[in-house]
Amino acid sequence: MNYLLIALLIGGLILIHELGHLVAAWIAGIPVARFSIGFGPKLWGKKIGRTEYWIAPVPLGGYVLPAIENEEDYFRLPVAGRILFALGGPVANLLLPVVLYAAMNAAVDGATLSGLFVKPWIQTANITATLLASLPRAFSHPDQLSGMVGIVAIGGEFAQAGALGLARFAIIISLNLAILNLLPLPPLDGGKIVLSLLEKLHPRATRLHYPLAITGWLCLAGLMLYTTALDIARHVVGVAV
Repeated sequence: MNYLLIALLIGGLILIHELGHLVAAWIAGIPVARFSIGFGPKLWGKKIGRTEYWIAPVPLGGYVLPAIENEEDYFRLPVAGRILFALGGPVANLLLPVVLYAAMNAAVDGATLSGLFVKPWIQTANITATLLASLPRAFSHPDQLSGMVGIVAIGGEFAQAGALGLARFAIIISLNLAILNLLPLPPLDGGKIVLSLLEKLHPRATRLHYPLAITGWLCLAGLMLYTTALDIARHVVGVAV
């Protein structure tokens, strides 16, 4: 039961990431054709303005579908708007820990001005710095990486500590989502930002978007297969890696 709860929690964190993109699209004036809670076919939908809001049956996140017909429409969008749209998801994942830390501080020490409005920012900055410092180790020791199976298994251990344990796990995963998505690798948000900035230096950089995105997707797919194999060996088969 804990593992199902952790899987749903991760889906919720991904949904918050997509909500960040949705809000950023509103601010940037980027038209959105669809915002879906969950994946798969539509269970329920309602159109508000130009956007159709869906609820889909697989509750593991969601997605934002801009109202863009082709690559030419994408490049007609202002570069600043595209960068803002890409930043929306990571920013949402960076802000969520501040809210969770404020709630945890209130639960443990009572509601104080410092615990609600000052300490959460410091706590979030400290753990973000720790995660960033450990990032080089992921490249130097790829055998220690974890995929979805491993993350769910680790989350099950946090869940044993109750609500506070789940909140700590959510903070770590949310910040990891922000850091991962800001890496300068297409098709991640960070890669999209870098390519958009390159357009400012040289318009022909638009030609790099498609081939680099395909290459990035292949790299990510390979990484997912690799980490899943490691997770199965560790947590299912019980082999030390």
